[in-house]
Amino acid sequence: MSRPCRCRRIKCNPDTNYFKPRGIPLDMLEEVNLTLDELEAVRLADFDGLYQEDAAKKMDVSRQTFGNIINSAHKKIADVLLNAKALKIEGGTVKKVR
Repeated sequence: MSRPCRCRRIKCNPDTNYFKPRGIPLDMLEEVNLTLDELEAVRLADFDGLYQEDAAKKMDVSRQTFGNIINSAHKKIADVLLNAKALKIEGGTVKKVR
């Protein structure tokens, strides 16, 4: 039996939660779900340029867990970009902090 998912701290609250390729009708697109903790990991590591250890502390997770989150996020984002899919941002076990 796996351990329950620990609540992750996030600051990121996107104004928009859905992206899709231009010119392709929505009903023809496959959808990929990016969780809020994955978006926060991308923000901390790629946008803010933090090392995984520092980013993990901000999210209140281990460095290994952070690495797993960011790898999952990168894979989903690459899938969306390379295969012309829609990206929906929602969900995840998160606690929003200021």
